[in-house]
Amino acid sequence: MDSNHHFLLAQVASMYYEQEMTQNEIGKKLDLSRVKVYRLLKEAKAAGVVQIRISWPIERQSQLEQALKQAAGLKDALVLKTSSPNGNPLLRRLGQLGAQYLEQTLQDGMTLAICMGSSTYEVINAVSPDFQAHVRVAQATGSIPLALHDLDSAAIARQLAQKLGGEVLYLSSPLIANSVEAAAVLRNQTDIKHTLTAAAQADMALLGIGNLDPGKSRFVQGGFMTSERLSDLMHDGAVGELAGQIFTKSGHPYPSPYNQQVIGVSIDDLRRVPMVIAVAAGQQKVAAISGALRTGALKVLVTDDQTAREVLDHYKESMGLLD
Repeated sequence: MDSNHHFLLAQVASMYYEQEMTQNEIGKKLDLSRVKVYRLLKEAKAAGVVQIRISWPIERQSQLEQALKQAAGLKDALVLKTSSPNGNPLLRRLGQLGAQYLEQTLQDGMTLAICMGSSTYEVINAVSPDFQAHVRVAQATGSIPLALHDLDSAAIARQLAQKLGGEVLYLSSPLIANSVEAAAVLRNQTDIKHTLTAAAQADMALLGIGNLDPGKSRFVQGGFMTSERLSDLMHDGAVGELAGQIFTKSGHPYPSPYNQQVIGVSIDDLRRVPMVIAVAAGQQKVAAISGALRTGALKVLVTDDQTAREVLDHYKESMGLLD
């Protein structure tokens, strides 16, 4: 974007949003038509010159939080009180809840490993522009095609590092290599090995929990796997993924060469990270969340009350703990 045009967008946006001038007043001040002012304001939002943050009310369900901590052995659980379990507003509110927790726990000098996903994206979006922490942000999984660019771990890591004033460590690799042998070669490349080591030794990790719905799977959308193949994995007992690693309902890595082709931290790596924060919600993810809890990798779960209740029932049933 031309710097003069960027300045004009910022000037018009400031007059409208900060100085509370009308579009007609701005037009007269800058000798522009009202239609031109409207178009500039619209462009300013699209270009990210103007970023609007809506702070939804955050209420938590402490009883469900304690129940999750006790049942799954979590260090912490954050359960959002809500009467609407579906839709983007819920995910944004979970992002705000996760961002608040991140801001309270992240300290200067830490390394934070970041994975791809819409929930991770919402947490990063909700981090306050005023919050600063001089940390290393390590991309914990390889990249996905440009069609999913906004949710890619590289884009998310860069966005967070810019917000915090920290350093970003990129993983210059696809999420999934063409073969187990190709993955081994990639992991041994100096820059990739450096980032993977930093992510595996991180103080904290932030990730989502993916279900394996072929219609919504990032693996299918990214062209890494056919919907038929994913359906076969589910039929054979796979229920979800963490950091690109597919796991079963018992929390074990799915026994397939596929996981060895993923370029990123493993579930074993995540078990050793002191603080792993997972953000996930929705009835369609209940089995995946329950299985993820059984991996032993999660230390903190951020979800909503309706999902929490279903997860507790599912988790206890799978562990044989129901009365």
